[in-house]
Amino acid sequence: MSWVVLLLAGLFEVGWVIALKYSDGFTRLLPSVLAIAAIVISLGLLGVALKEMPLGTAYAIWTGIGAIGAVIAGILLFGDSISPLRIISLILVIAGLIGLKLSH
Repeated sequence: MSWVVLLLAGLFEVGWVIALKYSDGFTRLLPSVLAIAAIVISLGLLGVALKEMPLGTAYAIWTGIGAIGAVIAGILLFGDSISPLRIISLILVIAGLIGLKLSH
């Protein structure tokens, strides 16, 4: 169950970083409120997952989900650049996360 909670925490991390981008430096109220709410939920879920998981594994996977999601969101929502090196780098991050999961 802690893996599901950690996955949700990572997804809320992606959510808050997207909302943060839309908040335009906290100058837009609704995205700012959504970002703050998602941060609180993400950290809360991470805390729950840490009850049963090793710190390094949980934190690396949480930030990895957030980083991968942020890169994908940037490409899809904000027109961030995409290149073969970025794709290879994402694949390497995913491989690292899979390795952490398998070693747990």
